[in-house]
Amino acid sequence: MSKTSDKIIKAIKDKGQSLEGEMSFFDHLEALRWHLIRSALAIVVFTIGVFIYYDWIYDHIIMAPSNSNFWTFRMMCDLGQFLHRDMCPSKINIQLINTEMAGQFTLQIDSSLMIGLVLGIPYLLYELWRFIKPALHEKERKAASGFVFYASVLFLSGVMFGYYIITPISLNFLAGYTVSASIQNLFSIDSYISSVSTLTLATGIVFELPILIYILANLGIATPKFMRETRRYAIVIILIIAAVVTPTPDMLTMTVVAIPLLLLYELSIGVAAAVERRKRKKAEEADAS
Repeated sequence: MSKTSDKIIKAIKDKGQSLEGEMSFFDHLEALRWHLIRSALAIVVFTIGVFIYYDWIYDHIIMAPSNSNFWTFRMMCDLGQFLHRDMCPSKINIQLINTEMAGQFTLQIDSSLMIGLVLGIPYLLYELWRFIKPALHEKERKAASGFVFYASVLFLSGVMFGYYIITPISLNFLAGYTVSASIQNLFSIDSYISSVSTLTLATGIVFELPILIYILANLGIATPKFMRETRRYAIVIILIIAAVVTPTPDMLTMTVVAIPLLLLYELSIGVAAAVERRKRKKAEEADAS
């Protein structure tokens, strides 16, 4: 009888621990849900703000890279004078059309949401950090304390680089490229918005490479030795990416795009080396104790 009662008590305890674990999981899921809700609300607020001031944003931000007086083109002219080359772009001939009844209305909503998402990314990263932070040890918290700041700076730097460098250069080339004089370039507004948003957001994501390497280095997947040994392959890949995102035959333009990506790769090697040094120091302290 006592053995039977012991088994029952043990089963009850095991079930209690199982329920406690399940409640803990659902508690974490609930916490994550609220972090995501707050992030979504922040993005909605930014989106509404963009929607309200859309006329100014459309003229001075969205369409600005297609204007020959854009900051990038002025800098290209100054650089051309310094190098004694004609680098000033001619008038960018972009004629936009709308082919759908509700096209302009959906354009305003979609582009407002896209800009709101870009502006809300730093707050989204902050909410994710608040969710992850309680699960970290004190040393891990200190090591990753600047995650939100550095990830936000890298992302926004990538967005600015894509907006001010890659987007205007690509638009200038693609708008004037023709296979035959009999074909007239008329671009849909959706195509224009898609090109601008893809180039800027993709560059912002690429600039997160040091953060990705930091995570992989902590997991032991990426090491500075491996990254140094594969540097030559990385250079080739970066040059290919630069050639794809800047579809111009000008080597100078491709170099301007490739240099920041190469610097990002070198910075990532430094990040991986710093993680390796910290791991080695922690191991030495553990052996000494």
